Amino acid sequence: MAWEVVVDKDKCAGDEECVNACPAQVYEMVDGKAEVVEEDECLGCETCVEVCPEGAITVTEV
Repeated sequence: MAWEVVVDKDKCAGDEECVNACPAQVYEMVDGKAEVVEEDECLGCETCVEVCPEGAITVTEV
């Protein structure tokens, strides 16, 4: 099963909640914004979606 992970940079406040919450280390902070760096590792658990206060992340099955 594969997942598409998208961070809306306009909404991202750079609080690192997704980076800290992701069990698969899909995200890294780049220039103060969360960036998807290991999309292939995504488990589809949507923990990042739940912890993001800005609603900047979408995880979609592909």
